[in-house]
Amino acid sequence: MPEVVFSVDQSKSMRDQAVPGHNRWHPDVPPAASVAPGSEFRVECREWTDAQLGNNDSSNDVRDVDLSVAHMLSGPIEIQGAEPGDLLVVDILDLGPCQPPQEYGEAPGQGWGYTGIFAKVNGGGFLTDYFPEAYKAIWDFHGQDATSRHVPGVRYTGITHPGLFGTAPSADLLAEWNRREQALIDTDPQRVPPLALPPLEDGVLAGTLSGQELDRVGREGARTVPARENGGNHDIKNFTRGSRVYYPVHVPGAKLSGGDLHFSQGDGEITFCGAIEMGGFIDFGVDLIKDGMNKYGVSTNPILIPGRVEPRYSEFITFIGVSVDHDTGENRYLDATLAYRRACLNAIEYLKKFGYSGEQAYLLLGSAPIEGRVSGVVDIPNACCSLYLPTAMFDFDIRPNKSGPQSSDRGSAAKSS
Repeated sequence: MPEVVFSVDQSKSMRDQAVPGHNRWHPDVPPAASVAPGSEFRVECREWTDAQLGNNDSSNDVRDVDLSVAHMLSGPIEIQGAEPGDLLVVDILDLGPCQPPQEYGEAPGQGWGYTGIFAKVNGGGFLTDYFPEAYKAIWDFHGQDATSRHVPGVRYTGITHPGLFGTAPSADLLAEWNRREQALIDTDPQRVPPLALPPLEDGVLAGTLSGQELDRVGREGARTVPARENGGNHDIKNFTRGSRVYYPVHVPGAKLSGGDLHFSQGDGEITFCGAIEMGGFIDFGVDLIKDGMNKYGVSTNPILIPGRVEPRYSEFITFIGVSVDHDTGENRYLDATLAYRRACLNAIEYLKKFGYSGEQAYLLLGSAPIEGRVSGVVDIPNACCSLYLPTAMFDFDIRPNKSGPQSSDRGSAAKSS
């Protein structure tokens, strides 16, 4: 096993670890560990909300989750000799749930994980106007497979991956993030959910910083929800074992941080908390390409080479969406976001014919290894997106046939009271 350079006791909050992590992007968060190029090492991770959600049959914890503390990140890890303008080469050697595995431990990752539909007033999701209330599904881990008492009739192999890793921003880059995101918020400041999340002093954690230094990180630090130029919350399901990513380096030492481990996820992570969330571990190898940002023209985002590990699903039922809002009758010009939303809604309506509630179908599409594809953005006026749902996940025939869909009692997702 590689050396553990950032350890996590899953029975404790990230704030109470021997070396705490952080939950804001800021160049002044001090390194928690230091490694040399060519090193291989292990980073242990806390579940992204600091384990606020439990293995139970109520979604009150989803409804009431405190998002000011998210994401709880492990690190930063200093890469010795890294300088602004370099590319940090990061290989994922291995990753998985908490070790040693503990069935039904208290923290996500100890034999189980969860998928949540966040309430519209507290984060929302891709389909929040259609599913505004909080729901949850608990998933049990069986090796590489997952099953759920809240979405019965389904068993699938996940693509375990980190939702979030990235390097620290420079002071100038951080200021640019805050400027442009505040400008977006100002276009509709009362929107629910908001258009973006500005810096917030509540709930801030910045490693060992305290007092005025911690307060300053709260005032200036970027929230970790979106992906940005440093990497961050990409939620790419194929960023798994065998993957290599080239991160831009913006500060001395690069300061690599991350977490938000997922047992499985569908393309888009459409419920916002759409993956099967968990704590666990991830093994890295790192190296540097000096002056790599200039050599390869990498200035705005990382480059990823996906790993070769994925489930062997070969048959799919595919749902199509185009950029027409069928609720209003409005046609939008090459709007791929709307097209994918319609593909998701079409899949949900189909699954409801087999006895699933809309919320169960929504949770399934967020967590299962569905393929989401931009199929056409050239044929005016309608963009076309498609959603590929593996048929082998189901213990019944999901394909259309002359006898019609066989509806059954599929239970219910966990809901709030």
